Amino acid sequence: MTERKPAGVSFESWVDKQIREAEARGEFAGLAGAGKPLADGGNTSYDELWWVKQKMAREGLSVLPPTLALRKEAEDALMAARTAPSEGAVRRIVTEINVKIRDMMFKPPPGPPLGLKPYDVDEVVREWRETRADRAD
Repeated sequence: MTERKPAGVSFESWVDKQIREAEARGEFAGLAGAGKPLADGGNTSYDELWWVKQKMAREGLSVLPPTLALRKEAEDALMAARTAPSEGAVRRIVTEINVKIRDMMFKPPPGPPLGLKPYDVDEVVREWRETRADRAD
């Protein structure tokens, strides 16, 4: 559509006229999804980045602030340490995540605070041993 809105005509009535004429010409016939509800039709709040979020969901991407990403990584590392096959693996996993936590503590990025401190490696190993002992009984 290249024509401009005529002076003296309200924008709404001009747009309505354009839609009505296009409908009469059949330009909306056979569109994909015609007659079907819109995806996420129950969400009535407006989000100007809706299309970015949908694209990221389709692609399986997520972007978190660095501190939140590290919180998630620390949680995953702790779970991995609890199910590790050996004490050496537990110590390696906890030591590696502690390095990342310390780095972020001393060089905080923008965003929410980290809210974590390095894990006590010996405490995690003690818990790991206890869970192993419970399984052996």
